[in-house]
Amino acid sequence: MLARLSIRDIVLIDRLDLEFAGGLAVLTGETGAGKSILLDAFALALGGRGDASLVRQGMEQGQVTAVFDLACDHPARALLAEHGIDDEDTLILRRVQLADGKTRAFVNDQPVSVQALKSLGKALVEIHGQHDDRALVDAATHRMLLDAYAGLEAETATVAALWEARRAAEQAVASHRLDVERANREADYLRHAVDELGKLAPETGEETALAERRAAMMQAEKIAGDLRDAHDAVAGSASPVPALGASLRRLERRAAQSRELVEPAVRSLDAALTAIDEARLHLEHALRVADYDPLELERIEERLFALRAAGRKYNTPVDSLAALARQYAADLALIDAGADRLAQLEKDAAAAAARYREAALALSAARRKAAAKLDKAVNAEIRPLKLDRAQFMTQLDADEAAAGPHGIDRAEFWVQTNPGTRPGPLMKVASGGELARFLLALKVVLADRGSAPTLIFDEIDTGVGGAVADAIGARLARLAGNLQVLAVTHAPQVAARADRHYRIAKDALDRGRRVATRVTVVAADERREEIARMLAGAEITKEARAAAKRLIEAAAA
Repeated sequence: MLARLSIRDIVLIDRLDLEFAGGLAVLTGETGAGKSILLDAFALALGGRGDASLVRQGMEQGQVTAVFDLACDHPARALLAEHGIDDEDTLILRRVQLADGKTRAFVNDQPVSVQALKSLGKALVEIHGQHDDRALVDAATHRMLLDAYAGLEAETATVAALWEARRAAEQAVASHRLDVERANREADYLRHAVDELGKLAPETGEETALAERRAAMMQAEKIAGDLRDAHDAVAGSASPVPALGASLRRLERRAAQSRELVEPAVRSLDAALTAIDEARLHLEHALRVADYDPLELERIEERLFALRAAGRKYNTPVDSLAALARQYAADLALIDAGADRLAQLEKDAAAAAARYREAALALSAARRKAAAKLDKAVNAEIRPLKLDRAQFMTQLDADEAAAGPHGIDRAEFWVQTNPGTRPGPLMKVASGGELARFLLALKVVLADRGSAPTLIFDEIDTGVGGAVADAIGARLARLAGNLQVLAVTHAPQVAARADRHYRIAKDALDRGRRVATRVTVVAADERREEIARMLAGAEITKEARAAAKRLIEAAAA
């Protein structure tokens, strides 16, 4: 509920701080004292339209702050999470109106969009008046209010879930049908492609591996020729080893004749032969390592050519050919098994549609019963409100062609203000005063179902007599048993039933050169005098005081 309201520099209000509590609070005062200004300021904090004219003359900006105490499960907390706003014990809405017409909005001191502020405001407060263009007159909310009145929230949630299941099943059918149609159009091409790619049998990463093996083999081919030439030089027909060996043996036989002369040459020749033999061994090993099959190189080159040709043909990288082959095979499988699958999906969609239709029809029937009860209850409430010849009716139109997550019904509150006249939508048919009383009757019947926790009624008792005003006051007091209610009123019968009474007035400042609007709490011992003023006008008589006392006592009884 609303706990505090602070206003700074808005029109005639320079500084105003009000505390609120539960129950019924009334705001009274002379015409022109500033009640409309106060409500306009409050509406600004709730996300209403800003206007440069709201800023008090001579000031650069004005601002309004509204503080709310919220229950733990209040829907506004979900809105805070949705907009990424810190959730605290209290909720603070603040709106700054600049003199250039721009505004800034804050929730719990975090900057927010005006739309976010407005969505929170709608969840927190409903304002009803003779020219109300929000709250219950919005036909889009009537179905929701009817469901809340009848306690059909579980049934509507079920219908919404079945609608989503039906929609998902229908989307699956449409998607699969498109796949099958596409596959059928490409059937011949697909069969050729699957056959060709199946024979080719490409593997992911195969191109890279083959290219690396081919490069290695081509390098080995060049090196192997040089290795063979070297091997022929040291071990072939032109090898110097036989001649060197024969020379070494002849010198060894001469060693005994002149060792000093022959020995060094023998050692050198022996080392040379050993080195040549080691070189031969190394060359033979290198030849074995570098050995390759020219036919293998040919096969690799043919495979690479085939893979790259397929990549160009199917306009895809070679490494993606394997995935493309699987996709084409799946598309062909759709052609073969698609009709059966499509038939099953269509059967599932039909079953989902039947489940939704059954639940939607049951919900529609429950709504019709609830609408009859709601009409009876509201019509009973409007009789004492000087609407005894009027009729309230819930116009409920079921149209399966317009089915949606909320069912097949469109609900709208209609009224007939006089016998013989054509009934029509509440907002279009009812006059200002009638509209306000219809809304009051609706709120009393709906109580706290589907309602914001704070209700404001702006002069809904205008132009009615004492008995009707008393009936209005009684119903506002009943509402205040479940919700916080604030009523701007000129009727003493309404004011007498208040739990908390505020008086608004203009004070002269600067020796009368300017005025400011002030709001004061009317103490318990002052209420009789204020209500007597409302009864008598400028001059309060003994009779007015006595009547005021009787009203207060009757309201307390």
